[in-house]
Amino acid sequence: MAARAADGTDAADRDVPDVPDGIRPPAEPPPAVTLDDVLGARKILSGVVRTTPLEGSRHLSGLIGAPVHLKCENLQRTGSFKVRGAYTRIAGLQREERAAGVVAASAGNHAQGVALAATLLGVRATVFMPVSAPLPKIAATRSYGAGVRLQGQVLDEALSAAREHARRTGAVLVHPFDHPDVVAGQGTVGLEILEQCPEVGTIVVAMGGGGLAAGIAVAVKALRPDVRIVGVQAAGAAAYPPSLAAGRPVTVAEPVTMADGILVGRPGAVPFALVRELVDEVRTVSEDALAGALLLCLERAKMVVEPAGAAPVAALLAEPDSFEGPLVAVLSGGNVDPLLLQRVLRHGMAAAGRYLSLSVRLTDRPGALAALLEVLSTADANVLDVGHVRTDPRLGLTEAEVELHLETKGPGHCAAVREALRAAGYRMTA
Repeated sequence: MAARAADGTDAADRDVPDVPDGIRPPAEPPPAVTLDDVLGARKILSGVVRTTPLEGSRHLSGLIGAPVHLKCENLQRTGSFKVRGAYTRIAGLQREERAAGVVAASAGNHAQGVALAATLLGVRATVFMPVSAPLPKIAATRSYGAGVRLQGQVLDEALSAAREHARRTGAVLVHPFDHPDVVAGQGTVGLEILEQCPEVGTIVVAMGGGGLAAGIAVAVKALRPDVRIVGVQAAGAAAYPPSLAAGRPVTVAEPVTMADGILVGRPGAVPFALVRELVDEVRTVSEDALAGALLLCLERAKMVVEPAGAAPVAALLAEPDSFEGPLVAVLSGGNVDPLLLQRVLRHGMAAAGRYLSLSVRLTDRPGALAALLEVLSTADANVLDVGHVRTDPRLGLTEAEVELHLETKGPGHCAAVREALRAAGYRMTA
């Protein structure tokens, strides 16, 4: 276990200022994590976490041209892999440290992992969450036994509040990814993959701070150095590519992605060193790709995943010919806010040509709307919602505008619907 600093946090939990190399103070190398650490974490976690299933995907296997399996950490206790690292970290505390309690900051998954782990170990837990955290995740964290405090608009602000709480109370900060015990706990996913799919050739895993990818890489590369490890980040919050290029963790200004599970602006020092050494490649995926992957997981794999959990599938869909199998994609979490799920599904359906929104101008006279709907019916478009606007400064005296939300059958059908409307003399404004 790493030594405690004078401010009540572990050395691995403290941020290193992002200053130019020429004036950067010398820093101690981050603690190494070994296969023995992962094996030790597995003993600690025995009877606590479940060995999550490995499910084959016929659809993805057809796209890749090789067997593809889904490692279903979305079915783990608390709905994500995070409980593995949290429990390992808290279980390693000394008696006096446990007595002081633990504190964490998280937008959801780590919060729930820490809450459950602390409750199981009889340790008091306080979790700081951004005020924007999804209500289901806040409720779940409280239900697992932690005290929740809402602080700040983004995770960095909640983390700052958690650090201040640790300094003020002596509570131990349980970092979501930047600690060797946490990385070792997450590495147990890699051990399970090797046992469930001994012939695996490539493992694809989402990356935020890097704890899961680093842990898997430690376990897998020690036992099967030929296995290729590919990390996946959301393009709007991809801190690893510039960090790897710079040779040190750097901060991405204002990271943005709907995948809150990997919304991290700076890699952790501990996982970064391991990722740089052991992970073969880091790719990025767009928001559209994440939405499409989430939709595919629901429709074809019957799996509820959050956007971060769908990131590996998004990478497969983006470049299916660039992977070698047999392949395992880690579905890292399934804690998706229902409201976000609704928006993502609609966005994913639109990206896949399954959903079409448009506005149509027509003459405001009796029967005009019925005639428009008849055109759509003939084009085999299913009308989901209609908004009829008759009074708007943008419209002429005899005009009306109809906002339509349609269920369609793919990009070709979307084009056919638009063409049918144009052929019928309608003017579309969106």
